[in-house]
Amino acid sequence: MERTTSPPMTSAASADQAPSYAPTVRTAAVLGLTALLATSQLYAMIPLLGPAAADWHTGAASLTWLVSAFGLGYAAGFLLFGPLSDRFGRRRVIVAGIAATAVTTGLVAAAPGPHAALALRVLQGVTTGAFPPVAMAYIAERVAPRHRLTTVTLLTTGFLSAAVVGQLVAQGLAAALDWRAFFVVGAAAFVLLALVLLRVLLPDEPRTDGSPLDAYRAMPPLLVRRDLLPLYLATTTVLAAFVAIYTGLQLTGTTGLLGLRASALPVILAVPLLSSRLARVPARARLALALATAAAGVALVGLLHPGTLGLALLLMLVTAGIAVAIPTLIDTIGSRAGAARAPAVSLYSALLFAGASLGPQIAGTLAAHGLAALGFALAALLAAGAVLPLAGPRAARSGR
Repeated sequence: MERTTSPPMTSAASADQAPSYAPTVRTAAVLGLTALLATSQLYAMIPLLGPAAADWHTGAASLTWLVSAFGLGYAAGFLLFGPLSDRFGRRRVIVAGIAATAVTTGLVAAAPGPHAALALRVLQGVTTGAFPPVAMAYIAERVAPRHRLTTVTLLTTGFLSAAVVGQLVAQGLAAALDWRAFFVVGAAAFVLLALVLLRVLLPDEPRTDGSPLDAYRAMPPLLVRRDLLPLYLATTTVLAAFVAIYTGLQLTGTTGLLGLRASALPVILAVPLLSSRLARVPARARLALALATAAAGVALVGLLHPGTLGLALLLMLVTAGIAVAIPTLIDTIGSRAGAARAPAVSLYSALLFAGASLGPQIAGTLAAHGLAALGFALAALLAAGAVLPLAGPRAARSGR
């Protein structure tokens, strides 16, 4: 589907002219690839903890903040740039954010020590955070309605696949070259993507209505709404547990990590294909079952002490629960927020990755006691996430 152009509107009849939409295939491909690279910056640090610790002569557990720092910056970027794109334009913010991320990613590669790396990882997270919420808004506005679901699915698949692909690529580059190589290659990839995005995304339309401050003002009331608060609390548990279990595997020296990381990818790719069938289950029940499934997976890791094959199967179970819970939360929060959908989803995204930033700290605290302690703690966390939406007020149960 190629880009279309519209002649200048010179009469009232022009108002009925079909709007100009973005080329679907190219748009979906470049946004999905950008989502994969952007979110890989969070997960890639997990397998790099050991090599970075050896380089800086420190303990790997002390460097878990390098994962958390990016997650916190990423969450802050969601809140900052989503509303700003209402004023300055979607393409302008996306391209500028990705170009800035090329610089901050290169700076991480040059970090002389853990303290400098910590500050640079926060900065890298902030600049990378310009992409996800603005990309979602761009799809809603510039992709033809009949292609929006497919485009969003490819975008979210890129975000989820990053959990596996980012770790695999980082582990491979660290083994072949050096832990810094992932960030050098990433910086070059961000430069290329900024140029591609500039070419593929449609030019911004003039915006004169509203103010970015309106979106910022809308966020605090959403956090205390009785129908949204349980969902927001549940959101913080999702990636906290997911990131913690993979960080725990790294810190405990679990063998076969390459295969364990790769085992989750087929599940992540399969879940979007099952979305139409999963949608038949009411959202409240689907969310509770998804988080309960992930809770069961991490609990069994702690209970059974499985070998590599058993651990891979349990990680697939955990991944399946997380991969179903994330889009269910987006859909439910967005539908309940009504006219405040955009700030509500921005808040959701920020809380999701704020939770992700807690995962490495949970793992760093509990991994010394073994995977059993970590598995049981994460099971309790996810179980609480499963119960929260069910325990909300009756009004919150009226969702799909």
